[in-house]
Amino acid sequence: MQFRSSGTRLSTAFLAVLAVTSLGAGTLASAPSALAAASVPVSAARSAGLSAFPKDVEITGASADGFFGYSFTSGGERELRWWPYGGGAPTLLDYPEDGGWASSGGDVVALGDDNWIVQMRSLTLRNMADPTAPGVDIDLGALGGNYVAVLGPTSVLAQVTKDDGSAELHIVSKSGTTTTSRKVTGLPADATDFTGSVVRDGAVLVGYETGPAAARTGGRALVDLAAATVSETYASADSGYGFTHLMFSGTQVAWLDWKSGTGMYVTSVDRATGEEKQTVLGARGDEWYTELVGDWLVYGNPWAPVRAVSLTSGETRVLAESGSGSAGAGDGSAVVRGARAADGDGLFRIEAAQDGTPTVTKVADAGEQATGVEIMGGDVPRVAHLDRTGGKVTLGWTLSRPDARLDLTLTHDATGRQLRTRVDAPGTGTDFTYTWDGTIAGVDAPNGAYTVDVRAASLDGLGEIAGQSFAMTVDRTANPHDYTDNGSTDLLARDASGVLWRDDLRDRPVDGQVAPAQRTRVGGGWNTYKQIEAVGDLAGSRDGDLVALDGSGVLWHYLGKGDGTFAARVRVGGGWNVYTRLTGGSDLDGDGRTDLLAADTAGVLWFYKGTGSASAPFAARTRVGGGWGVYNEITAVGDIAGTAAGDLVARDKDGVLWLYQGNGKGNFLTRVRVGGGWNVYTHLVGAGDVDNDGRPDLIAYGAGGTYFYHSTGSVTAAFVRRVTSLYAGEGTTFNTVA
Repeated sequence: MQFRSSGTRLSTAFLAVLAVTSLGAGTLASAPSALAAASVPVSAARSAGLSAFPKDVEITGASADGFFGYSFTSGGERELRWWPYGGGAPTLLDYPEDGGWASSGGDVVALGDDNWIVQMRSLTLRNMADPTAPGVDIDLGALGGNYVAVLGPTSVLAQVTKDDGSAELHIVSKSGTTTTSRKVTGLPADATDFTGSVVRDGAVLVGYETGPAAARTGGRALVDLAAATVSETYASADSGYGFTHLMFSGTQVAWLDWKSGTGMYVTSVDRATGEEKQTVLGARGDEWYTELVGDWLVYGNPWAPVRAVSLTSGETRVLAESGSGSAGAGDGSAVVRGARAADGDGLFRIEAAQDGTPTVTKVADAGEQATGVEIMGGDVPRVAHLDRTGGKVTLGWTLSRPDARLDLTLTHDATGRQLRTRVDAPGTGTDFTYTWDGTIAGVDAPNGAYTVDVRAASLDGLGEIAGQSFAMTVDRTANPHDYTDNGSTDLLARDASGVLWRDDLRDRPVDGQVAPAQRTRVGGGWNTYKQIEAVGDLAGSRDGDLVALDGSGVLWHYLGKGDGTFAARVRVGGGWNVYTRLTGGSDLDGDGRTDLLAADTAGVLWFYKGTGSASAPFAARTRVGGGWGVYNEITAVGDIAGTAAGDLVARDKDGVLWLYQGNGKGNFLTRVRVGGGWNVYTHLVGAGDVDNDGRPDLIAYGAGGTYFYHSTGSVTAAFVRRVTSLYAGEGTTFNTVA
């Protein structure tokens, strides 16, 4: 049935008297009264070689090799597993949050992005004939498609909706990275709302809707998958979209239906003669399950025996004293979750004997209650000093049994940002470990308090789920060019429309290259400023700040809040239009606070000592010296040469870059030539410690590309140029980079 997934069951129901209409099938025999009252004994021990099927698991799919089932965790989440016949541990299958799954009578399951399977578009196919094999991803959304049925390990049947709203049925296959789509022919041109059945013998039965807009009716078609064409068609009252169960065998086609006054019934058609019959089941709320095995319809509900009726002779048989669910397999058999006096509780395969009558074989035992997994201990540091451990921290837990899974959730208490992951079981023993790289969703996680939650469960689904919580604080060295309190450098860039953007870089090179992790819009209206300058932590808040000079010569201070945003601007003062260049972020006098340098129109450089006050961030200016008018770019870079204080680089009109080492008194030692060719860049940015080696670095931006200049600590060879993907192809996009 194409219902939305639900784990609830009606608490009351009645045992309907089953009957077949006057289409020639005769009258169904009612269950013997003794069976209705009898309690079914449960086997004292599992049958040899049979899988253990936990009591709370609902059957949801089957093949000749095993079966799919789901259960609910204590938190109400559904867990899907695959059990192989003949014993062995089940495989837990992950599917997307708020997603679902579907199978079509084989070993392959489609894990999709919606809990209503006909709305699934992004799929992963898992082939349980080889549970360790990687999944095959198919993006039906790129084709305008929705899921209809699983056809094999690399293909599905899909409804493809065209631009004009009409629909086609397609076979969609994936080979390597190539996706192909083949239209199924022979269907009405206006057919829509496709649903599918179990796949067997190279065919699938599909339901659809067709006809004029005001008088749409249903239809059924048997599709030859090799030829991608319809081989047989049948009329029906409606499409069954969202509510039906399609079935077929070598001799019959059938589907589940409902109508007011009749209730639930099965329509069956003899494929040789075309004779149609209706088998009435009962009230819709009674949770009927139906399967077709040869000429026999198998049916029941959780309050009635499992029965079978011959669609040719009308004979009925009781197959099991009780049953609660079923699934059809591609080999023509069906499985039912139920109980029999001779075999106890478990899963039973129903298949046609040589004479066509249904036979019943137990294939899985009801799982006995078992002791759940326990968390015996955890190794979670109170403080994770990521800059001391290469940006990583290893977390560990000891469980009471090895056949378990462990789910980990890391939550940043202040923002609620989360990392969720499954911790792999160890090769041997019961110690589960996870090494966290300090990121959440590919971005360096913020510093601060975290809650570390773990949930442990046995792989067989038996017993209770165990859980524990731990507190951990993440701490990194403060970075003056960090606006998000995650230790990594942030670059700010203003585009031509005045929008300011923030690129959060990774705290350490990725595959040897400095790379951006995330771009975020800071806001618009920044084109009112002639210059925007990153100045480090001016006010003692640990987070980086900005100053911005407007067109009237007023300087404004933007206090960083540590979450990527800034507090309302504060006026520093007027008269700053006498300066042609501002640069900040270096501690020039060694007092632990960042300072500001300003070059005036006469070429004099002035030193503004940082005060640590947000409202009055700078002391009165002090003259550094004249002659700085020869430089068209001046950039504070921090202490790159290991001297007493922050350093400066200055580029002259010929493109030569010079290094000025800070002397710790707000002035500099004699300049040292870095090298020529720097006039290819429009902006040089002292970007803090980009690669986390303890020394601040330089970012150079220009039309010909952006480069990362790693500082070496050497005065005579201060930088080594390296490539970066930051601002790739955007060399003329921004008029300010800070």
